[in-house]
Amino acid sequence: MLNRYFLLLFSLLFNVVAFAQNPDAIEMADAMRSSGKIYVVIAVIAVIFAGLLAYLLYLERRVQRLENEK
Repeated sequence: MLNRYFLLLFSLLFNVVAFAQNPDAIEMADAMRSSGKIYVVIAVIAVIFAGLLAYLLYLERRVQRLENEK
């Protein structure tokens, strides 16, 4: 009985999400693309990801160095 309620809830939520994805209603992305601001957003996100990757590699090297000392 409980599985039926979960199935009903999931199917209702899935329908809401499916109707929410209307590709014609993305006005913000079109406006940012037309003014060129989307490239700034993509560049900032790329810099953040590159910084995170560099920091994780730095931490990995420090951890390896500590493991090799013991």
